[in-house]
Amino acid sequence: MTFSAPPAAISAPSPPSKALALPAAHRYDAVDALRGLAMVWMTVFHFCFDLSHFGLWPQNFRVDPFWTTQRTVIVSLFLFCAGLGQAIALHQGQGWRRFGRRWVQIAGCALLVSAGSLVMFPASFIYFGVLHGMAVMLLVARCTAGWGRWLWLTGLVAMALPWAAQQLLTGIWADAAPWFNGRALNWLGLVSRKPFTEDYVPVLPWLGVLWWGLAAGQWATRAHKSWLQWRLPAGLTLLATLGRWSLSYYMVHQPVMIGLLMAVVWVMGRT
Repeated sequence: MTFSAPPAAISAPSPPSKALALPAAHRYDAVDALRGLAMVWMTVFHFCFDLSHFGLWPQNFRVDPFWTTQRTVIVSLFLFCAGLGQAIALHQGQGWRRFGRRWVQIAGCALLVSAGSLVMFPASFIYFGVLHGMAVMLLVARCTAGWGRWLWLTGLVAMALPWAAQQLLTGIWADAAPWFNGRALNWLGLVSRKPFTEDYVPVLPWLGVLWWGLAAGQWATRAHKSWLQWRLPAGLTLLATLGRWSLSYYMVHQPVMIGLLMAVVWVMGRT
């Protein structure tokens, strides 16, 4: 909506304000579609997991490379897009207040995920999953956005640290392994073995993926903005719409699918 200025305002130019100097907030369909693709892939993955959980299609999601590799790619897409989004938001002048509102939503949803998983999986509930990790990593990304090109190197180091920690904790630092493997510290990702939980997205190595997304977004907004403004084919617009509502969709899709499968299992007479 636009408003016409009164004659006095037209004849007497006002001094430039900081708000007017900032780029206008704008959604990039290409980034939203990439996030939407991750949502669709995640939905298929979770549906297969739910089928296995209810005994309708037994699969080993913990060790089978077919499933573990998919999970890695899906989480990577999510976090890379989160980094891209932060770069775009900062480029458009997003302040801490608006960032804080979104961060509170993510952190609140993370707590809901923990509560819901505690009911369904009491022995392996989610205490540091993708939303928990994202809440921490977004704060780190916000505070380190000024590192510029160094984000590529720090991202690489972040990805390598868990491997280095595992070598040390299974070798000369084995006495320290129980400390790093415990719930108080394993959210860092510097562990010798992964904890038993339904979703585990520690800060390391995943912060490295988000840092790379942030670095890529800064590079694109600076030198290749046309890539972000790529016009989507008509068939991909639904992906972009889904990507704009990623958090809401993430919170709703599993309860809906689990509820439907519970009904199917009940109709089939299984316990």
